[in-house]
Amino acid sequence: MSATDDMQIFLTYSDIALASSLIIIVILLSWRLRLQLTKTLLMAAVRTVVQLSFIGLILAWIFAREQWYEVLVILTIMTLIAGSAAKNRVKRHYKGLFTDTLLAVSASGILVTAIAIVMILQVQPWYTPQFVIPILGLILGNSLTAISLTTNQLINAFHEQQGRIEMMLSLSARPFEAVHDPIRSAIINGMTPTLNSMLVVGIVSLPGMMTGQILAGADPTQAVRYQIVTMFLICVSSMLGCTISALLIYRRFFNKHKQLILP
Repeated sequence: MSATDDMQIFLTYSDIALASSLIIIVILLSWRLRLQLTKTLLMAAVRTVVQLSFIGLILAWIFAREQWYEVLVILTIMTLIAGSAAKNRVKRHYKGLFTDTLLAVSASGILVTAIAIVMILQVQPWYTPQFVIPILGLILGNSLTAISLTTNQLINAFHEQQGRIEMMLSLSARPFEAVHDPIRSAIINGMTPTLNSMLVVGIVSLPGMMTGQILAGADPTQAVRYQIVTMFLICVSSMLGCTISALLIYRRFFNKHKQLILP
């Protein structure tokens, strides 16, 4: 049974085990509908428990020590993994793809996190782990999705519209003019999940961060304020990441003679 303190409910291992048993419903549905997702579901469930338990132990250790260099190592690892995850979601690879995704993820994530920590939350010292690690993680997680969507669509567009782009170049169009429409469409595609989330938040859905704070006993008005701030941070970082990614791909796909090259 869970212990309680005022309105806060402390979860026990038996509560976690009970919640884990709900996965059986998903597995049964997968088996009945022949979705062939049983193995993936089991693996995802195990990885969820193992990964979160592992990161929980690490965070507890980091939070207790509050050493800037240890926090910096964690932030660097998170950024590298985000860049790699964004690259792995792209179907058509090219030489330098990881560098581009890492630059887009790190530039947008670090800049927006720095603004949040220094200017908005005014955390002292800046490396206080219970603030900087969750905020960067939240921003990276959403930015990598936006960046991978933009990258996928833009690369596909360059391949599929090669004839149209080369025709515009032959008619004296500048390279950026020839690919402006694909770039615009790719950035819009990358921003769509973030914008859709912002349009329905509070009406159709309650974000996980806000729900988690309320369940943990936080003041709902403060939880809402934190959620508003984080959604704006995610929006800005996603837009920056998509734009940087699109510009980097644009530079990769044109040579110094302003010719389209498909790696």
